[in-house]
Amino acid sequence: MMDIQEAIEWTDDRVFAKTGKRLDSLQRTILEGTLENQSYKQVAEDYHCTKDHTKRVAAELWKLLSDVLGEEVKKANFKSTLKRIKNSNISNFGSDYIQIMGDINFCNEHCPYPKVKKATKTRSPSANSSTNSPSKQPEQRHNLTEAPEWEHHNNRLAEITTLKKWILAEKIRLVTIFGLPGMGKTTLGRELVEQIKDNFDYILWRNCSETLTRKSFQTNLIEFFSQNQETKSSSLIDYLRLNRCLIILDDLQELFAPEKFAGTYLPEAESYGKFLKEMARSPHNSCILILSWEKPTEIATLEGENRHCRSLQMGGLGEAAAEILSNKGLKDDDKWGELIQLYSGNPSWLNIIAATIADLFNRSVDRYLSYPGLFLGDLEPILEEYYQRLSAPEKSVILWLANQKAVDISQKPGVGAIHESPLPLSEADFIKAINSLRKRGLIEKATDNESSLFDIPALVKNYVKNYS
Repeated sequence: MMDIQEAIEWTDDRVFAKTGKRLDSLQRTILEGTLENQSYKQVAEDYHCTKDHTKRVAAELWKLLSDVLGEEVKKANFKSTLKRIKNSNISNFGSDYIQIMGDINFCNEHCPYPKVKKATKTRSPSANSSTNSPSKQPEQRHNLTEAPEWEHHNNRLAEITTLKKWILAEKIRLVTIFGLPGMGKTTLGRELVEQIKDNFDYILWRNCSETLTRKSFQTNLIEFFSQNQETKSSSLIDYLRLNRCLIILDDLQELFAPEKFAGTYLPEAESYGKFLKEMARSPHNSCILILSWEKPTEIATLEGENRHCRSLQMGGLGEAAAEILSNKGLKDDDKWGELIQLYSGNPSWLNIIAATIADLFNRSVDRYLSYPGLFLGDLEPILEEYYQRLSAPEKSVILWLANQKAVDISQKPGVGAIHESPLPLSEADFIKAINSLRKRGLIEKATDNESSLFDIPALVKNYVKNYS
């Protein structure tokens, strides 16, 4: 059988010569699977993605190769096409080739691109190496093993456009996406990565936890970026300058302490604040993408300094959320707008409550909205977990806000006479609590002609008044 790795390297070289871009890891896995007579389902299982996604990428790949090689290429004829081209152009390859099991082997010992490395499949040494192959281990440039499975969504086009402008055009070094749980931050981040991945030499996705110390995290990054390099550096910033890297930190809120103001790090994670400042202030062409329930405290400082730092608060889907209700088969579409507004367009919340409506209210949104009191169902423990993360001052302020309409915070009751206020807070703590709730995405801002009015989401307001 053909030496598969060398065939992939040869194909990658032709693509690079034509387009200036290398094949990505999934494209290379598809080629390897094709040469091993695997189905798209088997390739998808090896790569840990869906069969449909693999088929979409494969269709684009065959179209690309057809253009590069100047003839129609598809899954069924890829192997025979390579053999025929090799045989008809053997003089272009020199004499450095060998016969393996009767078929021609492509040799390209000068190819700089790493060989495919699949996580779940092992092969015998004779199947992936030759006697002249280098001893270096395969290099993996895009590591998304901790990322969720990618499923294409087009309901966040405005956000994607903004983020691509920041990262690709303006080369912002530190980008934060923050907002309430369930708004789709991780989904947005995964879609963004899929759309911009060809612009980066290295991509690494990491899920945060309280055990991920800054030292171990930076060591992990350096090990990833220094694969097979002759000269290695102990400085992360050197690698970020040498290559264009994209680092995604998902669920950064796991590094924050509960019952404290937003963005307050756990004692063992405090050095992350310094790390983020260094990443924003040091010159390089890489990007750190943060996904978090809470906006890190240092981000506001960096944005105030006009550093290479931007943040995007995730709002609801708005009218686009109707697709969720439609997919659940809900009725009374004239009431959908009211339901979407009630749940702030939060896709996760709407999916949960739509399932409840389908199960208990015969899919009738009108009957659900007519039910006395707001039924939270499976949303109650989710809101409870989030509410318990708040500091005591934030809980006092959010309860105050829950019992009135949108307010101008400059008119806080009792300012100048705290003992007359229902809020047992000083003016300083009141403002700190408001600012912290804003960093959590829990306070919505609406500006009238004269002042800025603040309110909290309707569902949160209902929970605070009736369940907290």
